[in-house]
Amino acid sequence: MPSDRSIVFRNRQEAGRALGATLLPLASAHPLVLALPRGGVPVAFEVARALDADMDLLFVRKIGSPGQEEYGFGAVVDGADPQIVLDDAYVRVSGISAETIQDIVNRQCAEIDRQRRLYTPDRQPVPVTGRVVIVVDDGIATGGTMRAALRALRKNHPARLVLAVPVAPSDSVATLRPECDQIVCLLQPQSFFAVGAHYQDFPQVEDAEIIRLLAQAHSPHRNRPTGEASRHFDAI
Repeated sequence: MPSDRSIVFRNRQEAGRALGATLLPLASAHPLVLALPRGGVPVAFEVARALDADMDLLFVRKIGSPGQEEYGFGAVVDGADPQIVLDDAYVRVSGISAETIQDIVNRQCAEIDRQRRLYTPDRQPVPVTGRVVIVVDDGIATGGTMRAALRALRKNHPARLVLAVPVAPSDSVATLRPECDQIVCLLQPQSFFAVGAHYQDFPQVEDAEIIRLLAQAHSPHRNRPTGEASRHFDAI
């Protein structure tokens, strides 16, 4: 048997095709595939293509503690009905005022607006209420950002909430299970160092690539999948 570190995807496109093949049973529900930019977009594109599904972006911005911005005590999650997720216990202990939190939220909302105007200038967020929603990224490390995203999406009452990623450590997967209805993770390495360690080719995804993939995903003449992924993994 190969070691965990020898099991890698060639690139995000291959990982997305493998995920799409695993998620095919959901195609009949006409799901909405939501990608976390930037790295999740090429993966989600292949998933949406395999399922002939709608695709949109899911913008998540951390709410950082004043003076310690690297410590996130919440997040703003974009969508047709944007949501704010806070660690209420931390807010009580730290004494951060409601006005300060609102100022931070306003700044993050402005950044989300900037990103959405860049990537999807002519489209409004797709509503998730009543839809089967598949949230896709190129991998998960600690899971903090994804946890906020899933909790926010829950508030908008999707019919079913699915998390789909190519790779994540098993402890992060375990902490995220209560936040959604189903998790599909193709690889849970025993020794996890970084998401990129499980890809042969893991470049930064440029803005132009995101814009191109979104335009193709929303085209009425988008290409259908021509075959299954060259590699198959067991889903959890």
